[in-house]
Amino acid sequence: MIHIQHDISLVIGSIFSALVACYIITRIKKLALGTSPNFSTPGLMQVAILLGVFIWLIHLIGLTAGFVLNNYQMGWGMLLLSGLVICIASMLTLWLSTRRTWSFSRAVLVAGIIVLGIFGMHYISLMSFDFTATNGQQALGLSQAYDQLPLAVGSMSGLLLVTLMGVVLSELRVGLRNRQLACANQQIENQTIQDNLTKLPNRLYLAEYAQGLFSEQSEQQREIAFLYIDLDRFKAVNDVFGHLVGDQLLIQLTMRIHQLLGQHSKLLRIGGDEFLLVLENTSVAKAAKMSEQILELIQESFLIEGKSITISGSIGIAMYPQHGKNLQDLLVNADAAMLSSKYQGRNTYSVFNFSTGQNENKSQSTLINDLYKAVEEQQFVLFYQPKFRTKDRSLCGVEALIRWNHPQFGLLGPNLFINAAEKTGLIIQMGYWALELACKQIQKWQHTHAEFFPIAVNLSAVQFEHKQLFSTLEQLFERYKISPQHLMIEITESTAMHHIDVSIRSFKRLRKMGIRLAIDDFGTGHSSFLYLKNLAVDELKIDREFIKNLEVGSKEEIILESIIQLAMKLGLVVTAEGVETEAQAEILTRLGCEQLQGFLLGFPVDEQRLENLQFH
Repeated sequence: MIHIQHDISLVIGSIFSALVACYIITRIKKLALGTSPNFSTPGLMQVAILLGVFIWLIHLIGLTAGFVLNNYQMGWGMLLLSGLVICIASMLTLWLSTRRTWSFSRAVLVAGIIVLGIFGMHYISLMSFDFTATNGQQALGLSQAYDQLPLAVGSMSGLLLVTLMGVVLSELRVGLRNRQLACANQQIENQTIQDNLTKLPNRLYLAEYAQGLFSEQSEQQREIAFLYIDLDRFKAVNDVFGHLVGDQLLIQLTMRIHQLLGQHSKLLRIGGDEFLLVLENTSVAKAAKMSEQILELIQESFLIEGKSITISGSIGIAMYPQHGKNLQDLLVNADAAMLSSKYQGRNTYSVFNFSTGQNENKSQSTLINDLYKAVEEQQFVLFYQPKFRTKDRSLCGVEALIRWNHPQFGLLGPNLFINAAEKTGLIIQMGYWALELACKQIQKWQHTHAEFFPIAVNLSAVQFEHKQLFSTLEQLFERYKISPQHLMIEITESTAMHHIDVSIRSFKRLRKMGIRLAIDDFGTGHSSFLYLKNLAVDELKIDREFIKNLEVGSKEEIILESIIQLAMKLGLVVTAEGVETEAQAEILTRLGCEQLQGFLLGFPVDEQRLENLQFH
């Protein structure tokens, strides 16, 4: 064995070079990300050369630190050649490592270049040393060490190659998982702004799209057409052929309309059978021509599951900026024009105009603008209309009804703003506000006015299908420490029957939470008791249309008798809405209706007046 002493100053120099090399390596990733797509800038190559020089210095200083006390000669040509080898290896390694995509073959190539570069640097640099000036024993030992060097370097290089391959494979797996995660995140993001059925953009996408659209058009001063497309009597298709056939019809219609679209047009689905077509840089004449083509496509028969289905459509056109300078005004005015098409007999299109008959729609547009501020400032109040038992006219709960305390127009009923709130999506915030206020009221009344329970709150179709409904209810019950039995949720018949399978699951989950459930406006849709028996509901509220003309011996009496008897056999409590005369109340009592609600017994009142009323 040969003992070699080291010069401590050179060892320290080698360590310093290693630290600098490590720092350069840690900065390579940042430098690579900031370069052009080809990663071939001179600056990046300079970094690679600098890295190679410091690796060469680590080796050379460390090597000479051990040979410094011996007599030897160095060939500088070979030393510089070894430095050139490691610099070239560094440049190739860095260039290959900063490509946009990785592959296994590229990873093997990078690892091989690193190993060959280090091996070549060591071997060539050692060839530059001449130890003939040393004594015999030292020369023999150094010669033996020199002869064994390729084996040692080869072993170390192999170990390094295996280590590098392990690291590279790990990086490849992490990269693959990151790409899969990014793809999954993109799919989730797309689902929020994309209609699940037709894969068209939805209302959430529309808001962002319109904002960018208006900002671009304001600079160019060009017109944009908004075509509000509604299918005529589409509900009949679902009722006769089923929702699956109706869904297929919507998909086929989407494909047909897409054939007409160009680069500067966008089709969106904004409701069940409602679509919005946005045409950029167009005119009224071009929008009208497009409407005619769409109506022709809609009228062509749809062949679905062996059935030939023919429908029609109504289209309303609103132009930016003539008919509105914001999305809300344009949607409302396009909707108004579409309704005008329906009034004309359907299967046609209409262009919005500020005629006398549409002034109400213009004021409705103004209310929509105020509605955003109303939600932000919570300008709403809850009124409560009591319900009574038919047998003794005693109080058996109240229904919470939302009112808008408008700063200019005073107290407004829901018929003036609920549709607008649903179109803009504000109905969700309003609904959650009403639920929270009802829970606060339950907390306040639970020790003083138990006769007001349950408090019934109406949920819109949009909110009933909102994914945060259940978690919000759980949070409200926990926050206010109230019994869920004191809250009743009312869902309209049309909402419950829209997606019956989803409704059944939702009703079961709400019932499991302890909440009472009621079907509101019963009889106005096309539900059946076969479906009704599967819904976990407690109460059936008969729509006021059956009560309005109720007389002894009338057809309404015959229909109500059947509904009440069937409901009672299903174990449901029956409530009649809109009771305004004593004669109506007497007939309903005789037919077996258990609860009454209407102006005959109690008007909707605010909290204070409700508490001051005297009930039987």
